[in-house]
Amino acid sequence: MNRFLQYTAGIIFSLCLMTVLLFTSVEAAVYWVPGYFEKEYAKYNVTESVSMTMEDLLNVTGEMMSYLRGKRDDLHVETTMGGVEREFFNAREIAHMEDVRGLFLGALSIRRGCLMVMALCLMILLLLKTSFKRTFPRAVCAGTGIFFFLSAVLAIIISTDFTRYFILFHHIFFKNDLWMLDPSTDMLINIVPEGFFRDTVFLIGSIYLFSILMIFAACLFLMSRAGRKQSQTGSM
Repeated sequence: MNRFLQYTAGIIFSLCLMTVLLFTSVEAAVYWVPGYFEKEYAKYNVTESVSMTMEDLLNVTGEMMSYLRGKRDDLHVETTMGGVEREFFNAREIAHMEDVRGLFLGALSIRRGCLMVMALCLMILLLLKTSFKRTFPRAVCAGTGIFFFLSAVLAIIISTDFTRYFILFHHIFFKNDLWMLDPSTDMLINIVPEGFFRDTVFLIGSIYLFSILMIFAACLFLMSRAGRKQSQTGSM
């Protein structure tokens, strides 16, 4: 029974860890990668699409990203487009971004909740006197493997038709049609075209995959090291 509880707590810990890494990978891709937006804007000729300088466009982007993290109260951002001073976002775009911010802040809240569950699992494992060189890495490997398999299957499915699943994502997470923007009137869809989202999803996936592989490798190393020590002890 004690061993069962140890493995259960370890797997729950690893599933929460995978969730934390997923949301952190999203945050890393759009907040931590230097020059990411500038590179994407240049790739898709966004400055020409919205008649703005790169400096002004990046300033608007910075304000938008601050808003998503709750560090700005509204999205009434003044800028220059085609030599004319105006607000960048219209009412429909602002309403949609309110929904997006709700999702983003919700994800951060889930991440905090997962961190709390992870801390609780560690406390339980300590009380159960779990071996953090053998039993714990095995449980983490199991949980990581399950989550990685499900993520890989989902990634393969999405890659078959990105546009279809991109639209499905919006139908699932948004209760209105504010996300259906018009390129002729809504600037938001012009600065983040579908290609931008495709590149960003790929970047998030790459960061996430690398993180999972590092954790998996660390667990295998600890398990192998513990196994060698046990063999040496047994031979003596």
